[in-house]
Amino acid sequence: MKNVYEFLKNAETYYLATVEGDQPRVRPFGTVNLFDGKLYIQTGKVKPVSKQLMTNPKAEICAFKDGKWLRVACELIEDDSVEARKSMLDAYPNLRAMYNENDGNTQVFYLRNAVATFSSFTEAPVVEKF
Repeated sequence: MKNVYEFLKNAETYYLATVEGDQPRVRPFGTVNLFDGKLYIQTGKVKPVSKQLMTNPKAEICAFKDGKWLRVACELIEDDSVEARKSMLDAYPNLRAMYNENDGNTQVFYLRNAVATFSSFTEAPVVEKF
């Protein structure tokens, strides 16, 4: 899990794919945080991605940096604790202009049943599960 965190943090932007009915939806994200032994991402409850994940928690994350890429198939599970939201916003203080851990909108999800595949054109893929 730590390798996935470091790759996503260094990439700065990753792409999150969710499902809406039978239509895949992909968008850029940038938040990633380790909290309480889990890997988290953040969004707002008013966004379509939130509704998509609440309907179907299956998701995939993809990032690319320095000729290597990472794909993570997982379930994204909401953690509604104030502590998890605060930890994320403390890690990204610039988000506090838009979010607050007590605003009723800030939402964090942790990765469950994750299968991470690290790939490149020159090396064999490496798979990590967490």
